[in-house]
Amino acid sequence: MFTSLDLDTLRDHVRLACLPGVGSRYRKLLLERFGSPAGVFAARPDELRSITKVGKKLAEAIPALARDRTADDTLALCAKHAVDIILEDTPAYPGLLARIDDPPGLLFVRGALLPADAIAVAVVGARHATPYGLKVAEQLGGSLARAGYTVVSGLARGIDAAAHRGALAAGGRTIGVLGTGVLNIYPTEHADLALDVIKSGALISEAPPLTEAHAGLFPQRNRIVSGLCLGTVVVEASDRSGALITARLAAEQGREVFAVPGPIDSRMSRGCHALIRDGATLVGCIDDILGEFGPLFETATNAAGKPVSHPAELQLGDLERRVLDCVVGTISIDEIVDATELSASQVLSAVSVLEMRRLVRRLPGSRIDRI
Repeated sequence: MFTSLDLDTLRDHVRLACLPGVGSRYRKLLLERFGSPAGVFAARPDELRSITKVGKKLAEAIPALARDRTADDTLALCAKHAVDIILEDTPAYPGLLARIDDPPGLLFVRGALLPADAIAVAVVGARHATPYGLKVAEQLGGSLARAGYTVVSGLARGIDAAAHRGALAAGGRTIGVLGTGVLNIYPTEHADLALDVIKSGALISEAPPLTEAHAGLFPQRNRIVSGLCLGTVVVEASDRSGALITARLAAEQGREVFAVPGPIDSRMSRGCHALIRDGATLVGCIDDILGEFGPLFETATNAAGKPVSHPAELQLGDLERRVLDCVVGTISIDEIVDATELSASQVLSAVSVLEMRRLVRRLPGSRIDRI
């Protein structure tokens, strides 16, 4: 993807992304003040220090990096290992992620992000999961994938890995969001899982490709996990679990939050029970998740390339899809029969399914309308 962009512009964006101490919020402040990455690197230290929270050390480091080869080396590394670079405000950048308050300025991607990934759900939870939690996470990952959703998680041990594996086993798409670089898989024992995820989705990170793991990167990673998705499901979490950070971020981003209950005497159930107490949707089966989603922020495209404006449309059969396609404004049952050449009983059956999925409503006089 990055080969189609202006190389000098891309280099400056990568250079800014490689600058230690400059996260998404600092980047936003710098770009608001200087207009572009090139403007940032052309600024004098005293101009840089005029920005709130930019200290002397960072103000001196930024101009020095303008002469550093780190960005060129990173671009060469990405080209060698088929790592794409997606900039914010470009068509390939995920639309849902662009809506959060502090989206990454760029994403390093191994694999491919598709339009269908706009219809995604995150499944996250404890690293030290119980057999019950692992079973539920794998089942939910598989069920979401079969319903047409992309499953997003963090490739971590425990619940994350189980959710990825469930989606893969169901033949669906899955995205792993890393707190390391995409060429530095962590934990190392998930190297094979990472390759499977790349084949059926993507690995993404805002950190340069060889970035090693350190504690501060993972909370930052969590905002991307939730930001890519319509909702976040927490499966097992202690009362100090990082998954609770992801759930909080999802709520702040205006996304749905779900939690799976567990045994009341299990430490790994405390976080989920607290989320449910505070208003998260209790998940007893996949329908508890699917039934909560309203219309999408914007029309997306499913895996078959068809436009979708509501996640429930992913669960429709061919007959229901044909009937729904006819409902443009208010329309009568007889008009649908004529347009689809289906029998009246088939149309009525399809309308009942569409009502149950909360996609249409019946009106007086045997007429229906979209919700």
